[in-house]
Amino acid sequence: MTDDPDRHAMKMAKKKAARDKIMATKTDQKGLVIVHTGKGKGKSSAAFGMIFRCIAHDMQCAVVQFIKGGMSTGERDLILAKFTDICAFHTMGEGFTWETQDKSRDTEMAQAAWAKAKELIRDPVNTMVLLDEINIAIRYDYVDINDVVTFLRDEKPPMTHVVLTGRNAHDDLIELADLVTEMELVKHPFRAGIKAQIGVEY
Repeated sequence: MTDDPDRHAMKMAKKKAARDKIMATKTDQKGLVIVHTGKGKGKSSAAFGMIFRCIAHDMQCAVVQFIKGGMSTGERDLILAKFTDICAFHTMGEGFTWETQDKSRDTEMAQAAWAKAKELIRDPVNTMVLLDEINIAIRYDYVDINDVVTFLRDEKPPMTHVVLTGRNAHDDLIELADLVTEMELVKHPFRAGIKAQIGVEY
């Protein structure tokens, strides 16, 4: 059943007035710590969406990939081909941990990635820095969670956004973050025997 147009207009006008009142109280700006976690697909994809928004707005940004690195991805190829002047891209990992099977090497690479991440975050020219799959590096103790939390709390420039992706985000990171999204797995084609596909997963 369709609402009466006048009644609908009045209802929407009330909603707008209430929304405008709420929005008038939101005046602060700050660099956010943003966490994408959970078992569902889309953590890195959503983060790269924000990186491409920064690029579209001519805002300097950077990406550090902690785990991925063994294969080409659309995001990396596009940024390296077209946007290196505005987005620094560092693939520091050598692939997923079950592929490398070398904890000391994985730890060494993750430590190098974290050092690069700190350098990029400290640089005030960067509006946003994406730390892709850092949550995995933290989970496997390749990177110390206390160091990450302390650095983000005490050294991150006030207007710099930092996005951290990967499943099983540490509770201390979730506590520190301004924005946390958990991707919930409802259904995934992999379980039906369908492999990762270009344009969807990479």
